[in-house]
Amino acid sequence: MSFLSRLRSSGWAYPTAVLSLYGFFANCRVAEPFLTPYLIGPHKNISEEVVTNYLFPIWTYSYLAFLFPVFLLTDFLRYKPVIVVQGFFLVTNAALLCFATGLPAMAYLQVNYAVVTSTEVAYFSYIYSVIPVENYQRATGYLRSAMLAGYTFGASLGQVLVSLAGVDYFYINAITLGIVSMAFLISFWLPMPQRTLFFKGEKAAAVGPLSQQEGPLGAHGPEEPMTDVGGVGRRNERMERDDNAGWCSRENVAAAGRLLWQSFRESYSSRHLIYWSLWWALATAGYVQVFNYIQLMWDHIEPSATSSIYNGGVEAVCSLVGAAAAFSVGYIKVSWAVWGELALGLFSAVGTCAVFLMALTRSIWLCYAGYVIFKSCYMLLITITAFQIASNLSMECYALTFGINTFVALSLQTILTGVVVDEAALGLDIVTQFIIYGSYYAAISLLFLVRGTYTAWRSRCGPEDPQTREQESGEEVMSAERF
Repeated sequence: MSFLSRLRSSGWAYPTAVLSLYGFFANCRVAEPFLTPYLIGPHKNISEEVVTNYLFPIWTYSYLAFLFPVFLLTDFLRYKPVIVVQGFFLVTNAALLCFATGLPAMAYLQVNYAVVTSTEVAYFSYIYSVIPVENYQRATGYLRSAMLAGYTFGASLGQVLVSLAGVDYFYINAITLGIVSMAFLISFWLPMPQRTLFFKGEKAAAVGPLSQQEGPLGAHGPEEPMTDVGGVGRRNERMERDDNAGWCSRENVAAAGRLLWQSFRESYSSRHLIYWSLWWALATAGYVQVFNYIQLMWDHIEPSATSSIYNGGVEAVCSLVGAAAAFSVGYIKVSWAVWGELALGLFSAVGTCAVFLMALTRSIWLCYAGYVIFKSCYMLLITITAFQIASNLSMECYALTFGINTFVALSLQTILTGVVVDEAALGLDIVTQFIIYGSYYAAISLLFLVRGTYTAWRSRCGPEDPQTREQESGEEVMSAERF
């Protein structure tokens, strides 16, 4: 038996390996750390003000418009088609960067890239529909490792080509085009899932309720699987009727809507989970703003036209330091129910100082250092947050929570962009923008420092409410059972 055949027969290893390979090539974007110098340089010849106040906001607005419809469509189409679409738009994105010229083409580029980012939910959700539950944790680790490896390798390769080989930015983008084309081809190798998280399908919808009522072996146990002739007949009749109705049937859509609502209620029924989700949304909005505009800040401090730049090296270092911080979470023995909110406030305060450092320094190396600290703090905290939420929810609820939290974060980011960045509103310069982002993060850190101090004090010194103690105990049991 060949290696590929053994991989296919394993059940979970083949889709995990293919999706990891796709994740590596899809995130190995050699040119991404040098996007701003490429746009404002002689190849595209767009001014820094236009890039800041006109082009980049288009991506934010488009991303917000696409995110929630794509989230629902991803589950309805069963993930693989959306991953293939993401691969295709990665290719068109790189092709536009290589060959398209003019401001309208670069504006369309932002819309094109918004499709890429909005379809990322398919990458994280696909694997849970094709592998057994017991392999979720290992598969998730492999997928995130593949993304990190691809991003680190791409950023490092780009820096080596620019700094040591003196390769022109156009050829860096051409290399990226070749790499993401590989990702697009690999996406066709993914097996098609037979189930979804919310749109369960006709047969699952027909069988599911009966199976849940009867138990895993049926109402009569393993000894009498065929005694309920009438029940089997009615079940088959329902399956046949639902098959004729199709995936777009009113019954299927209504069932998906009910499951979405039940998942929503479960996701946000706990005050503990609400606070974690609140930090996720607030902090992610600020992080994405800093991430989107940091290259403009670097170019403001040290113009790329006259100086050597190390954007790729800095991004590679950020990925490695952030990965080490995230990896360490699994070995930190802390009662997160007691100290988690305080940790969010403390590390957010460190991130606040890093953003102000980036805004006020005139040293490119201090700005690089501030960015590494800021991104590492965020990656550490988002890992803790994701684990805390996922360990207390079913996979359906986690997928929905991921989508809602991302949507809220993007809505906040859109407000920041519309007021602070967009030329139609304030259209502030890059330094003033970062001062505002630092103030925004300072408000987040203050909120969670106050809340975290209160939670820790109540746990250690104050009388604990029996209902709260029972709820937290239940959450800890659920976490232990799930992992």
